[in-house]
Amino acid sequence: MRKEWVKKRENDNVRTQMFYARQGIITEEMKYVAQVENLSVELVRKEIARGRMIIPANVMHTSLKPMAIGIAATCKVNSNIGSSALASDPALEVEKVKVSEKHGADTVMDLSTGGDLDAIRKEVIANSNIPVGTVPMYQILHDINNKIEDLTIEKMLEVIERQAKQGVSYFTIHAGFLLRTMPLIAKRKMGIVSRGGSLMAAWMMHYHKENPFYTAFDEILEICRKYDVALSLGDSLRPGCLYDASDDAQLGELKVLGELTLRAWEKDVQVMIEGPGHVPLNQIERNMKLEREYCHEAPFYILGPLVTDIAAGYDHISSAIGAAVGGWHGASMLCYVTKKEHLGLPNADDVREGIIAYKIAAHAADVARGRKGAMDSDNAMSDARYNFDWNKQFELCLDPERAKEYHDETLPQDVFKDAEFCSMCGPKFCSYKISRDIVKNNPELADA
Repeated sequence: MRKEWVKKRENDNVRTQMFYARQGIITEEMKYVAQVENLSVELVRKEIARGRMIIPANVMHTSLKPMAIGIAATCKVNSNIGSSALASDPALEVEKVKVSEKHGADTVMDLSTGGDLDAIRKEVIANSNIPVGTVPMYQILHDINNKIEDLTIEKMLEVIERQAKQGVSYFTIHAGFLLRTMPLIAKRKMGIVSRGGSLMAAWMMHYHKENPFYTAFDEILEICRKYDVALSLGDSLRPGCLYDASDDAQLGELKVLGELTLRAWEKDVQVMIEGPGHVPLNQIERNMKLEREYCHEAPFYILGPLVTDIAAGYDHISSAIGAAVGGWHGASMLCYVTKKEHLGLPNADDVREGIIAYKIAAHAADVARGRKGAMDSDNAMSDARYNFDWNKQFELCLDPERAKEYHDETLPQDVFKDAEFCSMCGPKFCSYKISRDIVKNNPELADA
């Protein structure tokens, strides 16, 4: 889809969407996004130029369908996939990509840590029509045989460019966690829960030097602007429990991410900010406001947040509650959490349930924010329910297959697709049917 679009720009020195937007140029990607989002192309261009919207679209991933992340766009959902040292199969990760796309994920992050990472990523990108993100630190550690002390800036940059050449559209870079922040971690109940953040901490304490991602940030920006890779500035110090939420470590890092955002924009590199993990419900709105203040309104990409620490096995629910509130108060993209969170590696079914939970949260956020057309599908569903149009109800669902499956458990025959009842109430106790009959038999009510 994008092959010709990219080809005609191949001789430009800078090829990022932010660069073109700032030059007053409307790219084909911007036009496509404007049509999908029902926005004017000029608004899309202005939002990208301002840094409030990004289109993560690596020039090497030409089969990608452009999408937008930003407050002016609909709330988006990311799906995390990836192998581990204990379970590594490229075919399984491709299946997760297909499940992610089928059920409405807007982006997918390959968080693989085990197996042939380059081969897995190649297959994931080749089979994905949505942007693919990564955390380069995982491959860096993999390539140095898990010896964090062997990490060098040269190796770090080599891996980052290798992934950019493969077509990764956004990188999570843990560049905001600085040496001066280390003492604050000791005050926490759960310390560092970010894998990338903990690895950076180990390296910094081993050498007593500054975070190499921060030190080499300008070199990373050059790679990103060459391939148009967006930066997802990682929250190394996100709270891993309610007790640590909104503490000095988390908010101190957020301020550094704001500084890095301005440096990235100077190079025309697109940026979004990663957000907190575990946050009490009453603190979520404040967290959303602080991100906008500290990070100059760059899109906020939040993990959950989980609103309780005791929902193991059901964290897709606990986190979707927080995600809906976060989206309502301004988050641009929600990173899904599966029911396996804290417990194990998700499979394809877990991916499906996690995505649907977050599609619900994202849609609820769009409705709450009063986005144009957000309630159209809800109103259509209400009409279908009141009129007992079962097939239309299935069609309008976020997961049509699951809705039909549950309906057909007790009433599988086709004749029941026209029935004016379900198995819950039966033919004599359906409130819709009773209500419709009352109005039908008492026409004066409609005239009142």
